[in-house]
Amino acid sequence: MIKTVGIMGGMGPLATVDLMDKIIRLTPAQNDQDHIHMIVDNYPQIPDRTLAIMGKGNDPLPFMKQSAKRLEDAGADLIVIACNTAHYYLQDIQETVRAPIVNMPKETASFIGEAGIRRVSLLATDGTLKTLLYQNSLREKGITVLEPDEITQAIVMEGIYSVKAGHIEKGKRLLVNAFQTMIAKGTEAVVAACTEIPIVLNEVDGIKVIDPTYILAKRVVDVAYREHVL
Repeated sequence: MIKTVGIMGGMGPLATVDLMDKIIRLTPAQNDQDHIHMIVDNYPQIPDRTLAIMGKGNDPLPFMKQSAKRLEDAGADLIVIACNTAHYYLQDIQETVRAPIVNMPKETASFIGEAGIRRVSLLATDGTLKTLLYQNSLREKGITVLEPDEITQAIVMEGIYSVKAGHIEKGKRLLVNAFQTMIAKGTEAVVAACTEIPIVLNEVDGIKVIDPTYILAKRVVDVAYREHVL
């Protein structure tokens, strides 16, 4: 039975807080005592996953394993990770703990497939694109995936890191620019496979932004209530 949800943080403080907020808002609670028990290990020493995946930074896996183990030792029955690139290491992290870890790319692909969407754009960090986690999961569902060209991807990266640094308006302007480029290619929806993007945007020119952290939060709430946690 799922009693406590552990959130592995330390990979974007805004994203971690945003995931918690989504879980709280999606929970059909009547009072304070009805909410899902959540614990967070916001381990700030976890190195940048994008840099690591691109071969330019330190290995984050030992730190993520420590974080997962601390969550389980603190009582987590289910572990979730807001960071998209962290899922590249999911199998190795899972070997460290007994508690299941929700696979956000697969959950997102299932959600999009069930919605009947067949052509999406993928906006994410270089590291997330390189792992192919979202591309493979989406294509398994028969969904066509459009990726940015080199110039647009550079704009996406600058926008993402601007949001990370707290330069919200600058980041939003850059990301809107990238969105409009992808919309011109005929996308039905934009998958924001970086947690900073949906923090500042939810729609551009009528095209919806699909937020994997929302899907992750909904999955957590569904599992918690199905397991009669509350």
